[in-house]
Amino acid sequence: MNVRFEDDRLDSLETDPTFNGGYGRPVARAFRKVMNVIRSATDERDIREMKSLRMEKLKGDRSGQISLRINEQWRLIIRIEPGHPKNTVLVVGMEDYH
Repeated sequence: MNVRFEDDRLDSLETDPTFNGGYGRPVARAFRKVMNVIRSATDERDIREMKSLRMEKLKGDRSGQISLRINEQWRLIIRIEPGHPKNTVLVVGMEDYH
């Protein structure tokens, strides 16, 4: 899938192996694994099939956004933007859910 970032730090976190963005090495490594899954996905169904990501549609003022599990504490917030021929995943942010 195509990927865009709202936060340049998350773009750097994916592409620069020496940058951890203040999240710590284990979180940065887990983030990169999730990004590999997203980039290799044909569409959102491939992401949904990865049960370990616990893909959840968010509600209320976050309607239209999706949460993906990075680890027990951190979630990646994304939005799927329709496109042709492929949809784009907009990485909105990474949030501490505890």
